[in-house]
Amino acid sequence: MRLYTRTALAFAAFCLLLTACRRINEATTLGSELIPAVDNVSTFEKVLDVETDNRAANDTTRMQAGDDAALGNLNDPVFGSTTAAVFFNLVPANNGTYPFFNKDSIVGIDSVVLSLSFRAAYGDTTVLQGVKVFEIAGNSGFADSPAYRFNRPPFATTGPALGSRSYTTSMLNDSVILTRPRDTVRTNNVLRIRLNNSLGTRFASYDTLNGPNGGFRNDSIFKRLFRGVAVVPDAGTGNSLAYFNLIDAVRTRLTVYFRVTKNALVDTTSTVFIHRIAGTAFSPDQGQANPISRTPGGAWASALANGTPNDDLLYLQSWPGGSFGRVRIPGLDTFANSIIHRAELIFPKQNSTAENNFAPPPSLFLDRTGTNGDSAYLLDKDVQLNPQNGTIANVALFGGFLRSDQTYKFIITRHVQDVLIKRIPNSPLRVYAPYRTQLLLAPGATTTAEVQVNPLQAFGRVVVGGGANADPAKRTRLRIIYSRI
Repeated sequence: MRLYTRTALAFAAFCLLLTACRRINEATTLGSELIPAVDNVSTFEKVLDVETDNRAANDTTRMQAGDDAALGNLNDPVFGSTTAAVFFNLVPANNGTYPFFNKDSIVGIDSVVLSLSFRAAYGDTTVLQGVKVFEIAGNSGFADSPAYRFNRPPFATTGPALGSRSYTTSMLNDSVILTRPRDTVRTNNVLRIRLNNSLGTRFASYDTLNGPNGGFRNDSIFKRLFRGVAVVPDAGTGNSLAYFNLIDAVRTRLTVYFRVTKNALVDTTSTVFIHRIAGTAFSPDQGQANPISRTPGGAWASALANGTPNDDLLYLQSWPGGSFGRVRIPGLDTFANSIIHRAELIFPKQNSTAENNFAPPPSLFLDRTGTNGDSAYLLDKDVQLNPQNGTIANVALFGGFLRSDQTYKFIITRHVQDVLIKRIPNSPLRVYAPYRTQLLLAPGATTTAEVQVNPLQAFGRVVVGGGANADPAKRTRLRIIYSRI
């Protein structure tokens, strides 16, 4: 009986210890102030080396209806070149009515202007960028869908350029005065591209009949007659990306200025065409695409080709079509089962050429892959998502942003604990800078989560120290605070 009592008490104490350990571990994920001090008696600190490998991303991120569109060229001496073009449809602001007063009254077309609502820029904004506007070919396959992949090839166009413009991205913030008869306005944050007047003449020839020329009968007929516009950067010009809001119907529009005879007098007026379907700004039937092409160059291209599994530097270029770092932590395979109070994966930022123009992305992200790297999973115990928009709810704790000590840190305490107790395998991790990323919630699961990480696509790049860096202070490493069981 006494032996039984002692055994029961010992078992109860053991359970209490496990419960207390779990409480410590759970609590420390809520605030670093709860982490016990390292005293090398009951609490220890250890730094594990990691292996890092540069990889090129073949992501399939798709453009959504509300996404800003990137336009321009980048020539980054460290990462290589980037080209981004914009394709989108335009329709009359009002259906079922003839927008040019009436055909018999038209005196002439004064001008046709495509305006794009400017939102942001990335790169060297002082270098002159040239762009041309073309008509999207009717047989190009361009359809009413906002869900084209960013890495798809550009759509075919037809005919000569409708217009062109050279600009520096820095000047798009400037206020511009537009003067027309009886109409003087001041505008800014707009890129205006003058198009050939023949396009206005062509639009004026459409009618409202339910026939092959009834472009103003409904949007479907109009888009059959005019599929949309392609805004394409000139090769060899520019060194920045400008971002434009296509659904801003006030600033993004095609305006035809024309003269008509009204009451025996010639009057100057205009009509507009905007990017929307059936009067709805966020219609799922919008036709838009933002093909972005990345060509590795410089040090990143060399790192991709070196064939070593453990690089001294990681080159992290924002998605789509950018890069990622494969991270392995072999030391966890032999680390004794312990109570993990805190585990932080540290990526020290390194200086790189032209980083004044090519700044780091707002956030990096970390997830885990399958053993063969064929699937990606959310670090579901360390990452919490906002269910409304898929953004990271606990980003201040999880990390991924550049800290004042010039490091990126990810707090992966629960992940490391699960590896040590053999709940999950010690599979490779992936660090990268996605715009959005689609991840399985867990191995074997069929449910995925779409995580919004950065506010703009193809925005940012950074170089961090790899696992093979000669300087220990510059290496990517895993720091663990733990207690022995």
